[in-house]
Amino acid sequence: MNLRRSRIDGFGVFAAEAIAAEACIGGLTGEAITVAEARRRAEGRQRLMLVEISPSRAIDATRSDDAMRFTNHSCAPNARIQVEQGDIRFFALREIALGEEITVDYGLTHHQGRLQCRCGADNCQGQL
Repeated sequence: MNLRRSRIDGFGVFAAEAIAAEACIGGLTGEAITVAEARRRAEGRQRLMLVEISPSRAIDATRSDDAMRFTNHSCAPNARIQVEQGDIRFFALREIALGEEITVDYGLTHHQGRLQCRCGADNCQGQL
């Protein structure tokens, strides 16, 4: 994976090689915290690197070395996040071309609809 400036937001993670549909792209690690603590940390911040892995646990990837922490949201994503037994993995929804930015649909977020979406997809919902 390559990190560089993204047209969507800040930095993004880009495919260093072509990726086959359904292939595992990578994982995400970070500090294990409670969901309550994740929501406290999210207050007033626009850039978050938090993933809720259960109703009570979350991962804060802010200090993680994993490139996947820079995965931006898109309303027309090319990848998905899968959480199994506390492990966070990213999988390609379709073939991803060399140099293409890897994106996921964040789903419900701590932004609660207050942050403008800038993904640029034809079906963009307008906010996160």
